[in-house]
Amino acid sequence: MSLKSICVFCGASTGSNPLYREAAVSLGRTLAERGLTLVYGGGAVGLMGVVADAALAAGGQVIGIIPQSLERSEIGHKGLTRLEVVDGMHARKARMAELADAFIALPGGLGTLEELFEVWTWGQLGYHGKPLGLLDVNGFYRQLSGFLDHLVAEGFVRAPHRGMLQRSEAAGDLLDHLAAWQPDVAPKWADSTPS
Repeated sequence: MSLKSICVFCGASTGSNPLYREAAVSLGRTLAERGLTLVYGGGAVGLMGVVADAALAAGGQVIGIIPQSLERSEIGHKGLTRLEVVDGMHARKARMAELADAFIALPGGLGTLEELFEVWTWGQLGYHGKPLGLLDVNGFYRQLSGFLDHLVAEGFVRAPHRGMLQRSEAAGDLLDHLAAWQPDVAPKWADSTPS
């Protein structure tokens, strides 16, 4: 799969572990070095600002999408290649998904998880065939991954749909996995039995 742009979901705070900030810097730099455009939530604060600043500092292209209602609280980043101000959260997520060839979740809170799960659900339903990944910094997503495996074991998620979500501890490795992923999953409702 040819990737040109990556949407990154991440926290509007930096979290309690300095490794999260380091991972955001590494991801931003790696995206720029590979010539990949960063698409993200448009904020200048938290891991959002860190990943954007790192990509920009390495010469990368960065497109931010921010709702008008959050432009002040998330402090819309003024130094981006392009900052788009949209009407609301639904418009933000739709626009980020439209611009991206793949999705990565850095550590984050409820908003990060909500964005990840919504775009994953869209893929499960066949609305897109784009890969998704977790940048598993210091085991941040380990317990979530275990729970997702539990959903498969209990018959609520099919194994191929679970396989849509890649996981790695290193930005470069995760990008390699996303580029190699092939969309070979049938939409959720194509067959009523879990696999």
